[in-house]
Amino acid sequence: MSTILLKRLPHGDGLPPPAYATDGAAGMDVVAAEAVTLAAGARHAVATGFAMAIPVGYEVQVRPRSGLAAKHGVTVLNTPGTIDSDYRGEVKVILVNLGDAPFAVARGDRIAQLVPAPVQRATLREIESLDETARGGGGFGSTGI
Repeated sequence: MSTILLKRLPHGDGLPPPAYATDGAAGMDVVAAEAVTLAAGARHAVATGFAMAIPVGYEVQVRPRSGLAAKHGVTVLNTPGTIDSDYRGEVKVILVNLGDAPFAVARGDRIAQLVPAPVQRATLREIESLDETARGGGGFGSTGI
């Protein structure tokens, strides 16, 4: 387990840091540092009131909360979002309201989960042809119904 350094920003004073809700939770709940109302179909980068220093070799993924998605149609765009190890700005969560009614986010509401993950970098090498597989070039929906 690596340590991620967290810097509280002035508008995040008094808010809890990201935290695991249970012993078995994979993601840390993160709360909003601002109040915003999302109209149906609207999106907004919601402030969290903190910045992080993620160790090299890791990323932090931003993922939706299933309860918001199931109950209200509110989810995180660009999911999972990636916070890179060299980013030092405020963490923001891009929420979108896919529901049919406005959705109010209050300061302190849980809006997303953060999941730290190791990153493996790769080298690309161009070649003339690829090996054959049973799937081949079959795309979306090609493996069955």
